[in-house]
Amino acid sequence: MRIRPALPDDAGALAALGERLWRETYTGLIPGSNLELHLAATFGPSRQAAELADPACRMLVIERAGALLGYALLRACHPEHENPPFHFVKPLEVARFYVDASLHGQGAAQELMAAVLAHAAAAGHDGVWLQVWEQNPRAIRFYAKAGFADAGEATFRVGEQVDRDRLLVHALMTRNR
Repeated sequence: MRIRPALPDDAGALAALGERLWRETYTGLIPGSNLELHLAATFGPSRQAAELADPACRMLVIERAGALLGYALLRACHPEHENPPFHFVKPLEVARFYVDASLHGQGAAQELMAAVLAHAAAAGHDGVWLQVWEQNPRAIRFYAKAGFADAGEATFRVGEQVDRDRLLVHALMTRNR
């Protein structure tokens, strides 16, 4: 298993992986019509290619034996709140973070998160933030163990429904310049 930056040639594999992991995570929890609307808007080779080409985005992938088994989509941006509940000057968003179930319990998610935080620090970000569905206690526990703290609530649209998420933050140590 290795963690590496995603390459433009990974767009098709990332689209398939992202859609598969989203389906595995949320089928049965989200009405099918909303799930399909979200998947159509979020995944697909052209959408993944656009994210890979976007200079504000960075994607890290977990690869084993030539197959992609996890990924993190990172975006250099502030949340879409008028007054975000944190005061980072240069925040990095973890927009998506998914690991194949075959890697659960093997430390892969921890390694991917360590790579995310190392990338953020090396790129000069002073904090990392993410949203997690409030009804996903496993993910919330994982992020807490990784050093994220609850900073309030946010909303997330899935198709035609709006869900309530927790907004989590992780401050990074910065060097004096």
